[in-house]
Amino acid sequence: QAQLVESGGGLVQAGGSLRLSCVVSGRTMRNYGMAWFRQAPGKQREFVSAITWSGDLTTYEDSVKGRVTISRDDNKNTVYLQMSNLKPGDTAVYYCAAVNTGYIYRLPELYDQWGQGTQVTVSS
Repeated sequence: QAQLVESGGGLVQAGGSLRLSCVVSGRTMRNYGMAWFRQAPGKQREFVSAITWSGDLTTYEDSVKGRVTISRDDNKNTVYLQMSNLKPGDTAVYYCAAVNTGYIYRLPELYDQWGQGTQVTVSS
């Protein structure tokens, strides 16, 4: 069982940038599809972005396209989420998720390993 630990969240003004990191420990993440989800207060957890185990395919939720980039460094067992031009609507707890498969998904229930989350707050 892998452990996922997110970091990089914080308070930022609208228009600012943050880079979230998710370090995977306990096993290599080379065979894992990785994803980022977020959950705002009172709302369901929603998909943000995902990347295949090989890194050759990425996908993004429409509202973050052009503002967010997902990447992975398997040598560091780390997946990143670079976010720019942040908006107050991006305020949420951001979660890293992993699934041991060659596929990536937009549904949170298809991921079987999760981190504890990191808070992102964007002020207007």
